[in-house]
Amino acid sequence: MKAVVVYESLWGNTAKVASAIAEGIGSGAKAMSTREATPEMVAGADLIVAGSPVFAFKMSSDKMRESIRKNPGPAPAPPDLSHPSMASWLDSLPEGSAAAAAFDTEARGPFGKAAPTIARSFEAAGYRLIGKPTGFYVSGKYGPLRDGELDRAREWGRELAAALAMR
Repeated sequence: MKAVVVYESLWGNTAKVASAIAEGIGSGAKAMSTREATPEMVAGADLIVAGSPVFAFKMSSDKMRESIRKNPGPAPAPPDLSHPSMASWLDSLPEGSAAAAAFDTEARGPFGKAAPTIARSFEAAGYRLIGKPTGFYVSGKYGPLRDGELDRAREWGRELAAALAMR
């Protein structure tokens, strides 16, 4: 099975979750940033999983990223803005029919989600969703991930692989 886990990650939390999901999916799964996940890299994938952080109650946009670039706040490190936003990546996603799933990294509480937006973009492009859009939790705006979230991400990856095998 060829599986691609695509992420946008500014402070590393979403990248860590993506890597854990790929580990859970197993052999043939690769985590890559939106810069690395070119149409050629995702072509022929049996499963595409995509995730991004939540900013201002939703999936980040290029406008939000520009605001973060200009004023990163008291972040422990500069944000990694070397790859496109998930919104831009989804805008360039070719139509397809592969299985897909969506995740985000978010603060627990009423602070919004990005995964449902990602899932809707997949559906609009013809992909078939497996699994519910899923959130993984950070402690505060910049992280770190809460205890147990990487284990939960690996388990979700295993569940996605099993769901795909049953189709």
